[in-house]
Amino acid sequence: MRSSSSTAVKSLPLKRRLYFLLKLVCFVISVLIFCEFLIYYVVIFQCRWPEVKGGAHVDKKETSTSVLKAMILADTHLLGEIKGHWLDKLRREWQMERSFQTALWLLQPDIVFILGDVFDEGKWSLPQAWADDVRRFRKMFEHPVSTELVVIVGNHDIGFHYEMTTYKVNRFEKVFNFTSGKLITRKGINFVVVNSVALEGDGCAICRSSEAKLVALSHKLNCSQQKPNPSDKRCSDVEKLPASEPILLQHYPLYRKSDAECTGEDSAPPEEKNIPFKEKYDVLSQEASQKLMWWFHPRLILSGHTHSACEVLHAGKIPEISVPSFSWRNRNNPSFIMGSITPTDFSLQKCFLPYESRVFTIYCAAGALLVILILAHFQLLTPPFYFAQRLISKHKAV
Repeated sequence: MRSSSSTAVKSLPLKRRLYFLLKLVCFVISVLIFCEFLIYYVVIFQCRWPEVKGGAHVDKKETSTSVLKAMILADTHLLGEIKGHWLDKLRREWQMERSFQTALWLLQPDIVFILGDVFDEGKWSLPQAWADDVRRFRKMFEHPVSTELVVIVGNHDIGFHYEMTTYKVNRFEKVFNFTSGKLITRKGINFVVVNSVALEGDGCAICRSSEAKLVALSHKLNCSQQKPNPSDKRCSDVEKLPASEPILLQHYPLYRKSDAECTGEDSAPPEEKNIPFKEKYDVLSQEASQKLMWWFHPRLILSGHTHSACEVLHAGKIPEISVPSFSWRNRNNPSFIMGSITPTDFSLQKCFLPYESRVFTIYCAAGALLVILILAHFQLLTPPFYFAQRLISKHKAV
């Protein structure tokens, strides 16, 4: 009797089977292309550069040339050879590479800041492993000459204070041209780069050097913001910098008790918000935080480290934005900050990347549909009555 599924499969014409197989392959490839490539364009295309306050009162041509478009992300945590499984590496690095390259192509920022913890195992890496991590980073975050990339050091790059050594710091500085206390000035806007791991306050050699550079830079910036005064000899021989109030870039956030006041869909989970932060580990110490505020009087502070978003007002007027992790290994909903910045103002907007849970849902739905199509093609999806009748008939025939 030719009612069995195996007989039905054999009776199908060869061309029909090949055509059906081709359709299945095209379906699978289409789902893969969308979930692993096109989805990044669909999501990031919806992001727009924010307008700077008062921009409508300025000539459009002047505004477009004076506004700096900055992209800020944090905590990429490229996996190393010790704790990183090859499949996890492949998946996470592909996600970050596609997100970054898509954002560059669609948004065309002038400058990109990565706020530390570029690597997950920089604090442990031997020379060969470090070289491999750097090679992969350069491939993932390749950028055109028109876009500048600035990388800040984090505790996973050189270790916490007790693990930090001159060798690790120099290794990072050599690769990324990073120096704590470095001033980056673009379009009249001052950015101060800080090695927050070195603000331990215990007088270690690296800490002393870092603080000395910050103090010297603070003096230059403060003198540049003052009106010329011939009687003030302290600023007479100081190199004049743009008078713009600086923006601090660092890995550790300034001191705050916890994330209890943080809001938003990418803030810390409710069960973690009230956990007290540990000074010099989760956040800077109160002393180091006060020093940075006193030295630079910044108009904005950008930090990472917590892997969750938070906005805090220091001294009631100075905003600090904690940028969440850029890696799906740390979050289901990674994001980055888009900043339109001028010497006197700034406006920030968050751009979310594809939710990993949604990508997983698409794959599951596609897989279920694929199974249904196969069953339907081989006539295995029949009404229950006819299916039972077929089984009874088969039993009687036996």
